[in-house]
Amino acid sequence: MNETAQISSLSEAEVVEYLGRHPEFFHSHLDLLERMWIPHPSGDAISLIAKQLELFRVKHQEQENQLNALIDIARENDAAFSRMHELTLAMLEANSLEEAVANLTDVMAECFITDFVAVKIVGACPDSPLSNLFVAADDANLKLFNQEMTTNQPKCGRPTLAQARFLFGDAAVEVKSCAIIPMAFTQLDGLLAIGSRDEGRFHYSLGSLFLTQMSEIVGTRLISLLSQLNRQ
Repeated sequence: MNETAQISSLSEAEVVEYLGRHPEFFHSHLDLLERMWIPHPSGDAISLIAKQLELFRVKHQEQENQLNALIDIARENDAAFSRMHELTLAMLEANSLEEAVANLTDVMAECFITDFVAVKIVGACPDSPLSNLFVAADDANLKLFNQEMTTNQPKCGRPTLAQARFLFGDAAVEVKSCAIIPMAFTQLDGLLAIGSRDEGRFHYSLGSLFLTQMSEIVGTRLISLLSQLNRQ
């Protein structure tokens, strides 16, 4: 069988398989590269080398995009951890409930770019000037937050007007989005709420990890300060 007959008897799959097993084939047959043409989506024809370069560029761009995405995520995480560090320091520096609430409000405005902060502790009000900080366990308003307190999961989005009034008082109508974060600990039950005038600031799809960690930082410090207050 002559060479032409042998070539014609090869199937496309066999050629693909052979080249796949021998990627170095064109190293010893460079002349073939000059004569080979591959159809281009535009309708023109380009050489195999040009096609390979095009594929390499596309692959390189995809990898670069993935790398940039990872870098962006790393930067966002670094910024988030930095903000959490500032929150931790602010709470540790507080020596009273009044200072804790004031420090929390300041750090949320400066580091987390929020407009409103509310803290509600479920229980009897001790001797503290912040009487609006405490809410009785049988207060009907707590039913507005059954979902958050039952699941112990933060909820983001636009609050109902009733929720906003209970949390933020006269500023309720200004709150377009907020994060409602339950604080459920052995020694403390309550709510931490962060509000914004921007309706997209606390979107319902926002992750809950940092919000939960935030409640743990705030709640732990409040427990300590309440313990000190009750011993006085």
